[in-house]
Amino acid sequence: MHSANPIGRWALTAFTWVVAILFVFPLLWMVVTSFKEEADAYTDPPKLLFTPTLTQFAGILERGFLPYLGNSAFVTVVSTLLVLLLAVPAAYSLSIAAVPGTQGVLGFFLSTKMLPIVAAIIPLYVISQNIGLLDNVWALVILYTAMNLPLAVWMMRSFFLEVPREMVEAARVDGAPLPVLLFRVILPVVAPGIAATALICVIFSWTEFFYAVNLTAAQAGTVPVFLVGFITSEGLYWAQLSAAALLASLPVMVIGWVAQNHLVRGLSMGAVK
Repeated sequence: MHSANPIGRWALTAFTWVVAILFVFPLLWMVVTSFKEEADAYTDPPKLLFTPTLTQFAGILERGFLPYLGNSAFVTVVSTLLVLLLAVPAAYSLSIAAVPGTQGVLGFFLSTKMLPIVAAIIPLYVISQNIGLLDNVWALVILYTAMNLPLAVWMMRSFFLEVPREMVEAARVDGAPLPVLLFRVILPVVAPGIAATALICVIFSWTEFFYAVNLTAAQAGTVPVFLVGFITSEGLYWAQLSAAALLASLPVMVIGWVAQNHLVRGLSMGAVK
Protein backbone atom coordinates (compact mmCIF):
# COMPACT_ATOMS: atom_id res chain seq x y z
CA MET A 1 0.00 0.00 0.00
CA HIS A 2 2.70 2.46 0.96
CA SER A 3 4.75 1.67 -2.15
CA ALA A 4 1.75 2.45 -4.37
CA ASN A 5 1.19 5.89 -2.92
CA PRO A 6 4.25 7.55 -4.56
CA ILE A 7 3.26 6.08 -7.93
CA GLY A 8 -0.24 7.43 -7.51
CA ARG A 9 1.05 10.86 -6.58
CA TRP A 10 3.41 10.92 -9.54
CA ALA A 11 0.60 9.84 -11.86
CA LEU A 12 -1.70 12.53 -10.49
CA THR A 13 1.05 15.15 -10.87
CA ALA A 14 1.75 14.07 -14.45
CA PHE A 15 -1.96 14.13 -15.30
CA THR A 16 -2.29 17.62 -13.79
CA TRP A 17 0.63 18.88 -15.84
CA VAL A 18 -0.86 17.43 -19.02
CA VAL A 19 -4.21 19.10 -18.37
CA ALA A 20 -2.52 22.40 -17.51
CA ILE A 21 -0.44 22.30 -20.70
CA LEU A 22 -3.54 21.56 -22.79
CA PHE A 23 -5.28 24.61 -21.29
CA VAL A 24 -2.26 26.89 -21.66
CA PHE A 25 -1.13 25.63 -25.08
CA PRO A 26 -3.41 27.92 -27.18
CA LEU A 27 -2.07 30.93 -25.30
CA LEU A 28 1.52 29.79 -25.76
CA TRP A 29 0.92 29.16 -29.44
CA MET A 30 -0.55 32.65 -29.84
CA VAL A 31 2.54 34.15 -28.19
CA VAL A 32 4.89 32.16 -30.43
CA THR A 33 2.94 33.00 -33.59
CA SER A 34 2.94 36.72 -32.79
CA PHE A 35 6.74 36.77 -33.15
CA LYS A 36 6.71 35.08 -36.57
CA GLU A 37 6.69 36.53 -40.04
CA GLU A 38 3.37 36.04 -41.78
CA ALA A 39 4.87 33.44 -44.15
CA ASP A 40 6.20 31.41 -41.21
CA ALA A 41 2.79 31.41 -39.52
CA TYR A 42 1.20 29.57 -42.48
CA THR A 43 3.61 26.63 -42.79
CA ASP A 44 2.35 23.06 -42.58
CA PRO A 45 3.69 21.46 -40.49
CA PRO A 46 4.17 24.46 -38.18
CA LYS A 47 7.65 25.92 -38.11
CA LEU A 48 9.08 25.73 -34.60
CA LEU A 49 12.51 27.15 -35.44
CA PHE A 50 12.34 30.71 -36.76
CA THR A 51 13.88 34.12 -36.28
CA PRO A 52 11.73 36.15 -33.86
CA THR A 53 10.61 39.54 -35.11
CA LEU A 54 8.66 42.51 -33.78
CA THR A 55 7.32 43.40 -37.21
CA GLN A 56 3.78 42.33 -36.37
CA PHE A 57 3.64 44.46 -33.21
CA ALA A 58 4.93 47.49 -35.11
CA GLY A 59 2.27 46.92 -37.75
CA ILE A 60 -0.43 46.69 -35.07
CA LEU A 61 0.59 50.04 -33.61
CA GLU A 62 0.70 51.61 -37.09
CA ARG A 63 -2.87 50.45 -37.73
CA GLY A 64 -4.09 52.62 -34.84
CA PHE A 65 -4.28 50.15 -31.97
CA LEU A 66 -3.66 52.70 -29.20
CA PRO A 67 -6.96 54.64 -29.57
CA TYR A 68 -8.90 51.39 -29.31
CA LEU A 69 -6.82 50.42 -26.29
CA GLY A 70 -7.55 53.80 -24.69
CA ASN A 71 -11.29 53.41 -25.31
CA SER A 72 -11.30 49.94 -23.74
CA ALA A 73 -9.32 51.15 -20.74
CA PHE A 74 -11.60 54.15 -20.17
CA VAL A 75 -14.83 52.18 -20.54
CA THR A 76 -13.58 49.33 -18.35
CA VAL A 77 -12.23 51.49 -15.52
CA VAL A 78 -15.17 53.91 -15.36
CA SER A 79 -17.86 51.22 -15.61
CA THR A 80 -16.15 49.08 -12.97
CA LEU A 81 -15.90 52.02 -10.57
CA LEU A 82 -19.57 52.83 -11.11
CA VAL A 83 -20.51 49.20 -10.52
CA LEU A 84 -18.60 49.14 -7.22
CA LEU A 85 -20.06 52.48 -6.17
CA LEU A 86 -23.60 51.19 -6.72
CA ALA A 87 -23.14 47.54 -5.73
CA VAL A 88 -21.53 48.09 -2.31
CA PRO A 89 -24.47 49.95 -0.71
CA ALA A 90 -26.94 47.68 -2.52
CA ALA A 91 -25.22 44.55 -1.21
CA TYR A 92 -25.11 46.04 2.29
CA SER A 93 -28.83 46.78 2.26
CA LEU A 94 -29.62 43.31 0.92
CA SER A 95 -27.50 41.44 3.47
CA ILE A 96 -26.61 43.12 6.73
CA ALA A 97 -29.52 45.59 6.66
CA ALA A 98 -31.98 43.32 4.88
CA VAL A 99 -35.65 44.28 4.88
CA PRO A 100 -38.82 42.41 3.83
CA GLY A 101 -38.89 41.91 0.08
CA THR A 102 -35.17 41.28 -0.25
CA GLN A 103 -35.68 38.00 -2.12
CA GLY A 104 -37.91 39.75 -4.63
CA VAL A 105 -35.26 42.36 -5.29
CA LEU A 106 -32.63 39.66 -5.73
CA GLY A 107 -34.92 37.85 -8.15
CA PHE A 108 -35.36 41.07 -10.13
CA PHE A 109 -31.59 41.53 -10.36
CA LEU A 110 -31.21 37.98 -11.60
CA SER A 111 -34.01 38.34 -14.14
CA THR A 112 -32.20 41.23 -15.83
CA LYS A 113 -29.47 38.77 -16.89
CA MET A 114 -31.96 36.48 -18.61
CA LEU A 115 -32.78 38.83 -21.50
CA PRO A 116 -30.70 37.96 -24.58
CA ILE A 117 -28.66 40.98 -25.56
CA VAL A 118 -29.51 40.44 -29.22
CA ALA A 119 -33.17 41.12 -28.35
CA ALA A 120 -32.29 44.52 -26.90
CA ILE A 121 -29.75 45.78 -29.43
CA ILE A 122 -32.23 47.50 -31.76
CA PRO A 123 -33.93 49.57 -29.01
CA LEU A 124 -30.53 50.38 -27.55
CA TYR A 125 -29.27 51.46 -30.97
CA VAL A 126 -32.27 53.72 -31.53
CA ILE A 127 -32.03 55.24 -28.06
CA SER A 128 -28.29 55.83 -28.43
CA GLN A 129 -28.85 57.50 -31.78
CA ASN A 130 -31.64 59.73 -30.48
CA ILE A 131 -29.70 60.98 -27.45
CA GLY A 132 -26.43 61.43 -29.33
CA LEU A 133 -24.51 58.58 -27.73
CA LEU A 134 -24.03 56.48 -30.84
CA ASP A 135 -20.31 55.81 -31.37
CA ASN A 136 -19.64 57.31 -27.94
CA VAL A 137 -17.70 55.69 -25.11
CA TRP A 138 -20.28 56.85 -22.56
CA ALA A 139 -22.90 54.62 -24.16
CA LEU A 140 -20.65 51.64 -23.46
CA VAL A 141 -19.97 52.88 -19.92
CA ILE A 142 -23.71 52.95 -19.19
CA LEU A 143 -24.36 49.57 -20.78
CA TYR A 144 -21.41 47.83 -19.14
CA THR A 145 -22.40 49.24 -15.77
CA ALA A 146 -25.93 47.92 -16.21
CA MET A 147 -24.58 44.61 -17.52
CA ASN A 148 -22.23 43.96 -14.58
CA LEU A 149 -24.25 45.48 -11.74
CA PRO A 150 -26.63 42.51 -11.09
CA LEU A 151 -23.73 40.06 -10.95
CA ALA A 152 -21.75 42.37 -8.68
CA VAL A 153 -24.68 42.80 -6.28
CA TRP A 154 -25.18 39.04 -6.04
CA MET A 155 -21.48 38.39 -5.46
CA MET A 156 -21.00 41.17 -2.92
CA ARG A 157 -24.12 40.15 -1.03
CA SER A 158 -22.63 36.71 -0.45
CA PHE A 159 -19.43 38.33 0.81
CA PHE A 160 -21.32 40.71 3.12
CA LEU A 161 -23.22 37.77 4.59
CA GLU A 162 -19.88 36.38 5.80
CA VAL A 163 -19.21 39.43 8.00
CA PRO A 164 -19.63 38.38 11.67
CA ARG A 165 -22.79 39.94 13.04
CA GLU A 166 -21.05 40.35 16.40
CA MET A 167 -18.58 42.74 14.79
CA VAL A 168 -21.37 44.81 13.28
CA GLU A 169 -23.36 44.89 16.52
CA ALA A 170 -20.26 45.90 18.51
CA ALA A 171 -19.64 48.81 16.15
CA ARG A 172 -23.26 49.91 16.46
CA VAL A 173 -23.14 49.71 20.25
CA ASP A 174 -20.05 51.93 20.17
CA GLY A 175 -22.09 54.50 18.26
CA ALA A 176 -20.41 54.12 14.88
CA PRO A 177 -22.42 55.94 12.18
CA LEU A 178 -23.22 54.18 8.93
CA PRO A 179 -20.24 55.57 6.94
CA VAL A 180 -17.81 54.47 9.66
CA LEU A 181 -19.53 51.09 9.98
CA LEU A 182 -19.39 50.52 6.24
CA PHE A 183 -15.93 51.82 5.37
CA ARG A 184 -13.92 51.05 8.52
CA VAL A 185 -15.56 47.89 9.83
CA ILE A 186 -17.21 45.99 7.00
CA LEU A 187 -15.23 46.85 3.86
CA PRO A 188 -11.84 45.74 5.27
CA VAL A 189 -13.36 42.32 5.95
CA VAL A 190 -14.88 41.93 2.49
CA ALA A 191 -12.03 43.62 0.59
CA PRO A 192 -10.92 40.35 -1.09
CA GLY A 193 -14.47 39.75 -2.27
CA ILE A 194 -14.73 43.29 -3.65
CA ALA A 195 -11.40 42.81 -5.45
CA ALA A 196 -12.66 39.56 -6.98
CA THR A 197 -15.89 41.24 -8.07
CA ALA A 198 -13.99 44.15 -9.59
CA LEU A 199 -11.69 41.81 -11.50
CA ILE A 200 -14.61 39.87 -12.95
CA CYS A 201 -16.27 43.14 -14.00
CA VAL A 202 -13.01 44.23 -15.63
CA ILE A 203 -12.77 40.99 -17.59
CA PHE A 204 -16.40 41.14 -18.74
CA SER A 205 -16.11 44.78 -19.79
CA TRP A 206 -12.74 44.38 -21.50
CA THR A 207 -13.83 41.38 -23.58
CA GLU A 208 -17.40 42.47 -24.40
CA PHE A 209 -17.91 42.51 -28.16
CA PHE A 210 -21.58 42.56 -29.15
CA TYR A 211 -22.50 46.01 -27.82
CA ALA A 212 -19.20 47.50 -28.93
CA VAL A 213 -19.36 46.29 -32.50
CA ASN A 214 -22.97 47.41 -32.95
CA LEU A 215 -22.90 50.76 -31.14
CA THR A 216 -19.46 52.08 -32.07
CA ALA A 217 -17.60 52.88 -35.25
CA ALA A 218 -14.52 55.05 -35.76
CA GLN A 219 -14.52 57.10 -32.56
CA ALA A 220 -15.44 54.74 -29.71
CA GLY A 221 -14.33 51.34 -30.94
CA THR A 222 -12.78 49.04 -28.34
CA VAL A 223 -10.08 46.39 -28.59
CA PRO A 224 -12.44 43.51 -29.57
CA VAL A 225 -13.74 45.68 -32.42
CA PHE A 226 -10.16 46.32 -33.53
CA LEU A 227 -9.48 42.58 -33.71
CA VAL A 228 -12.38 42.07 -36.12
CA GLY A 229 -10.50 44.15 -38.68
CA PHE A 230 -8.12 41.27 -39.26
CA ILE A 231 -10.91 39.10 -40.69
CA THR A 232 -10.86 39.92 -44.40
CA SER A 233 -12.08 38.35 -47.63
CA GLU A 234 -8.47 37.38 -48.31
CA GLY A 235 -8.38 35.23 -45.19
CA LEU A 236 -6.84 35.55 -41.75
CA TYR A 237 -3.44 37.07 -41.12
CA TRP A 238 -2.41 34.71 -38.35
CA ALA A 239 0.76 36.47 -37.21
CA GLN A 240 -0.85 39.90 -37.13
CA LEU A 241 -3.96 38.57 -35.44
CA SER A 242 -1.88 36.74 -32.82
CA ALA A 243 0.13 39.91 -32.10
CA ALA A 244 -3.04 41.98 -31.77
CA ALA A 245 -4.68 39.35 -29.55
CA LEU A 246 -1.59 39.24 -27.34
CA LEU A 247 -1.59 43.02 -26.92
CA ALA A 248 -5.33 42.94 -26.23
CA SER A 249 -5.00 40.18 -23.63
CA LEU A 250 -1.91 41.51 -21.90
CA PRO A 251 -3.61 44.15 -19.67
CA VAL A 252 -6.17 41.67 -18.32
CA MET A 253 -3.51 39.00 -17.78
CA VAL A 254 -1.31 41.45 -15.87
CA ILE A 255 -4.21 42.62 -13.70
CA GLY A 256 -5.23 39.03 -13.04
CA TRP A 257 -1.68 38.06 -12.13
CA VAL A 258 -1.28 40.99 -9.74
CA ALA A 259 -4.67 40.40 -8.10
CA GLN A 260 -4.63 36.61 -8.11
CA ASN A 261 -4.30 36.33 -4.33
CA HIS A 262 -7.28 38.62 -3.78
CA LEU A 263 -9.20 36.74 -6.46
CA VAL A 264 -8.66 33.36 -4.83
CA ARG A 265 -9.47 34.68 -1.38
CA GLY A 266 -12.54 36.50 -2.64
CA LEU A 267 -13.96 33.60 -4.61
CA SER A 268 -13.35 31.23 -1.68
CA MET A 269 -15.20 33.43 0.85
CA GLY A 270 -18.20 31.51 2.08
CA ALA A 271 -16.97 28.22 0.62
CA VAL A 272 -16.06 26.89 4.05
CA LYS A 273 -18.35 27.53 6.97
